[in-house]
Amino acid sequence: MIKVFIVDDHIVVIEGINALLQNEPAVDVVGYATSAAQCLQFFTTKTADVILMDISMPGMDGIELCKIIREKYPGIMVLALSTFDQGAYVRKMMENGASGYLLKNAGKQELINAIHTVARGGNYLSFDATQSLKLETQKQKSLPRLTKREKEVLALIVAGMTNTQIGQQLFISPDTVDSHRKNLHLKLNVNNTAMLVKFALENNLT
Repeated sequence: MIKVFIVDDHIVVIEGINALLQNEPAVDVVGYATSAAQCLQFFTTKTADVILMDISMPGMDGIELCKIIREKYPGIMVLALSTFDQGAYVRKMMENGASGYLLKNAGKQELINAIHTVARGGNYLSFDATQSLKLETQKQKSLPRLTKREKEVLALIVAGMTNTQIGQQLFISPDTVDSHRKNLHLKLNVNNTAMLVKFALENNLT
């Protein structure tokens, strides 16, 4: 019997998943949580084999929660169940220890197949998640290569620091920071700081 725990901030979603699985002979839904805090509280005294985990939740999101669960309870498998079909979300969940990624428009049989696959130690990516991950990988490969220093400067620009503040942080002159900033504009084909920050966030460059 596979013990399943559901984490989603929408009760209607939890009830829907529960209804799909309640007559499945090899699956037992042992509980649910509507937040990361509730989930972590449950696992201080109880356990499960597979967690069906949403990504978008108030407070701590599913990406961070997945990492914590996998570090504290390596025997519990995480199957992401999300409306997000962007490759960046798929990649982040898998990097943080998820064993699978399924979109919420999946049918009952695919959900059951995914639960069985991750429960026995395998990985399961839905067709849409696989395609999104491929596109994300291609996009990452096509991005210009930044030097270590350029990445450091970019991260501090995204954090809202001025050239002077960045210079103090990295022990370089404001003029050197400005040179790095201009190089970043040129490499990433942007015209101003707002565009630079937007591009960095959208492409996970920091």
